[in-house]
Amino acid sequence: MSEFENRRVEKLLADYVARRRPAPHIRPELDLGWRRNGQSVEVFEVRPLWRGAPGETMEHPVIKATWVKSRGHWRVYWMRADLKWHPYDPLREASTFEAVLAELDADPYACFWG
Repeated sequence: MSEFENRRVEKLLADYVARRRPAPHIRPELDLGWRRNGQSVEVFEVRPLWRGAPGETMEHPVIKATWVKSRGHWRVYWMRADLKWHPYDPLREASTFEAVLAELDADPYACFWG
């Protein structure tokens, strides 16, 4: 991806997460975050660690999308109960990042938000 496309994707993702975040008073118990890792982006929930010290948190992955430059599309993954990323069969590939976010928002098979 070009630097311009990287910034565009990061802005789209930041706007999406900001829109989906819970109310400020709930955020200490449940929040959303995202990260970029090479050609992939991930969205995850942030919760307090169940048996951890105060302030310790854990992340629960929601979705991973990886840019495949040679094919010019996004591959979409979801995390199953085995804690491994698996291709998201209803939308294995998306031509735009907006399509990835639209599928995440709709979540027709309850794979992302339960």
